[in-house]
Amino acid sequence: MKRFYQTTGVEAGGDGYRVLLDGKPMRTPAKSVLVVPTAPLGEAIAAEWSGVPDKGEIVVSHLPLTRLAATGLDRVASQRTRVIDETAKYAGSDLLCYRATDPESLVTRQQDTWQPLLDWVAARYGASLTVCKGLTYVAQPEASLARMRSAVAAHSDFALGALYNLTHIAGSLVIALAVAEKHLDAEAAYRAAQLDELYQVERWGDDPLALQRREGVRKDIDAAARFLDLLGLTRLKD
Repeated sequence: MKRFYQTTGVEAGGDGYRVLLDGKPMRTPAKSVLVVPTAPLGEAIAAEWSGVPDKGEIVVSHLPLTRLAATGLDRVASQRTRVIDETAKYAGSDLLCYRATDPESLVTRQQDTWQPLLDWVAARYGASLTVCKGLTYVAQPEASLARMRSAVAAHSDFALGALYNLTHIAGSLVIALAVAEKHLDAEAAYRAAQLDELYQVERWGDDPLALQRREGVRKDIDAAARFLDLLGLTRLKD
């Protein structure tokens, strides 16, 4: 689809802020009116659409905030319990809990980068997670899993959609929660999530396909972090 509108805008209403194209409310793929909780988020989504070149093609991948908002409206609202469960289950096999046995330089890097995040989530939520060497599955304490699920469930539909995306991309609920609460910025989250791969790149070099994939991960993490920030629901950094 090519750009079919001339102007973009935001309109305040009793239920939030509607994004407008040529003065008419935008709709999601499921035909819901695109209305978001905060003016900054509405303005950022309107800016995405304003940035589409005149008579240029509308590329969905270039509208990440729009996609996250539509997910919150169309999918999370109607499947909230399922999304909570699918997000919270990552605590049972969080990336940060599975450590290398060698080389020592990688072991040290994982410890220095990942352990402070596990310490943070233990202090913040009372959820201590067990660390193991290697990839053999280790069961996590039920009480910790329950507390992590409660932390996920505390998010609004909009924030929950972004949190799920972050968790899935990073392979870590701990990283996602740290971003949501501004304990980590997007770049630090990317480097924590991609630690093993970045380590291998340092040792053996890179290749175009791997670089392209990592850039996709970086953009997705950036978008989710920005979306959560624009919702205005995150805590100040500890």
